[in-house]
Amino acid sequence: MATCPICRRNETVPGYSLYDDRYGYPGSFELLECQYCHHRFLSVSFSAEELGNLYSNYYPRSCYETESYKPHVTTGKWKLWLDGGMGSTYRWVPEGVKILDIGCGFGESLGYHKERGCDVWGVEADENIMRVADRYGFNVHVGLFNPENYASESFDYV
Repeated sequence: MATCPICRRNETVPGYSLYDDRYGYPGSFELLECQYCHHRFLSVSFSAEELGNLYSNYYPRSCYETESYKPHVTTGKWKLWLDGGMGSTYRWVPEGVKILDIGCGFGESLGYHKERGCDVWGVEADENIMRVADRYGFNVHVGLFNPENYASESFDYV
């Protein structure tokens, strides 16, 4: 029986056996449900190398052209509110602060915050981020987040 990552109880039951029908990552993975808090999670633990392989070779960012890269655009708050954009937490970060984006994807939010005068840093398992980071001058670490890589209180927002 697996431990629930949310409530830490050992009250999980098997649900479904799942496979990656979107990007073709090999294998099947068991979905578990905690009987106490009802959180559902996969009963799998990937190594840092396996995660890097999954993101870099199976997710479609390896096909993205850096020429088509566009950071999130700042628009009026009224239009953002109507479109549901104000529900995104990155929109509430003030200008001119130091930010660490863990799991920064293809760097769209890094570009958004850099345009707003922020000092942006990212962590991403997918090595394809480096094509964007090199072109646009983002500080990005490829790999998994390790708090020991950063001094205490290095960032205003994470």
